Amino acid sequence: MTDIVKNSREIIRVTRDDFKGHDMVNVRVFFDAGGGKMKPGKQGVAFRAALLPDVLNALGQFLGENV
Repeated sequence: MTDIVKNSREIIRVTRDDFKGHDMVNVRVFFDAGGGKMKPGKQGVAFRAALLPDVLNALGQFLGENV
């Protein structure tokens, strides 16, 4: 699991889990629910881990660009 700070109230959490026998990568926004607890929001995406190289390649195209 990896957490990336999005802002003072949210993090982007990246996990790799098994879901119904499928190796999955899940990227989800979590928000501060108070009391030090983070809860998942509606924003996010899950995909088969086999697609990870394609996803990383697509994201890598934006490195160094002025978007």
